Amino acid sequence: MKGYGRLVAVVLLAFLGLFMAGSAHAEKEQLNAYTIWSERYANAIFSAFTKDTGIKVNWMRFSSGEVQARLEAEKNNPQVDVVFGNMAEAFVDGVQKGLFDPYRPKGAEKIPDAFKDPKGYWTGVAIDPICFMFNKEFLKDHNLNPPSSWQDLLNPVYKGQLQMADPRTSGTGMYRLLSVIQAMGEDKAYKYEKALSQNIQLYTKSGAGGALPIARGQAAGGIFFLVDALEMQKKGYDVVISYPKEGVVAGIEAMGLVRGAKHLDLAKRFLDWASTERMQKLYEENDINLIPSNPNVPVSDPALDISKIKVLPLDVEWAGKNRDRLVERWINEVLQ
Repeated sequence: MKGYGRLVAVVLLAFLGLFMAGSAHAEKEQLNAYTIWSERYANAIFSAFTKDTGIKVNWMRFSSGEVQARLEAEKNNPQVDVVFGNMAEAFVDGVQKGLFDPYRPKGAEKIPDAFKDPKGYWTGVAIDPICFMFNKEFLKDHNLNPPSSWQDLLNPVYKGQLQMADPRTSGTGMYRLLSVIQAMGEDKAYKYEKALSQNIQLYTKSGAGGALPIARGQAAGGIFFLVDALEMQKKGYDVVISYPKEGVVAGIEAMGLVRGAKHLDLAKRFLDWASTERMQKLYEENDINLIPSNPNVPVSDPALDISKIKVLPLDVEWAGKNRDRLVERWINEVLQ
C-alpha cells in the first residue's frame, strides 16, 4: 500500500507539473493591447486574430488622448504590447516621448509609403476622413441645407446646438483642428475655433460621443470621423453626411509596437497578421466603415468612396511633433 501511495503521489506531482507548465504556456500566449476603435470593431479584429492563431488578446478601449496618457504613465512598466487603431500623428507624438519601438511588419509591403512610417514606428491600417453629420429633421425644421462650408457652422441658428470632440482627449477633435488649420492656416483656424465655440453645446471626451445625441435630435450636428457618422446612418438614424468645400483631412488609423513590450514575439506576430489583406478584408465582412490602407482590398460601399471630396494634404510628422503645442493653444485661445 505504501508503494501504491508513493506511485499515486508521483503521478499527481507529474500531473500538477504538467498543469502548471500548461498554465504558464497559456499565460504566455496572451497579448495585451490598447485600441481607440469601438468595442464592436475591436472585438471583430481581435477575435479573428485569436481564431487564426490561438493567441488570446486582452484589450482595452480608450479615446486617443487617454491612450497617450496611459502609455506615458506606464512608460517604465508597460502594461500593453501593441497599440492598434490610434491615429498616426499620435504615434509620431509617442515616438518622440519614447513610447514605441520600430518594427516593420511582414506583409506591410503592399501598404503605400504614405500610410506608414519610414522607420517602422507605425503602420497604417485604414483611412478615415473628417466629415459633418447633422440631424436631418433639424435642418428641415429650420429650412437649412446640409452644411457645405466651414463657415456654415458659424450660423447663429446653431447656437448651443453643436456637439464636437475635445482635442485634449479625442483624435476626432485633433483632426477637426488639423482640418481647419490645413484649410485656413493656423492663426485663422484658431480664430475660427473661437467663433465656433459660441455654437457648441458640449465638447465630448470621445470622438463618437456626440453622434447618438445628434442622431436622436438632442443636438443639431457636429464634426466626426466618417466611420462614426456612417455607423449612425446604418443604425437607421435620420442623419445627413456632408463635407466642407474647403476640404478636410483624412486620418490614418495605425498600429505600433510599444517600447518594452513584455510579449514581444506575440506583439510582432499580431502586427504581421494585422498587415495582411486578410485583416483589412474583415472591415467589409464585419460592416466596419473604414477605408483599407491596402489598395488591393476592394471597397464596395459608395459612402467610402472619397474621390469626390477635397482631401487636404497633412504632414503627419509635423502634426505629431506639434500635437501638444496645438492642443495647448486651443485651450488658451478657445476655451479661455
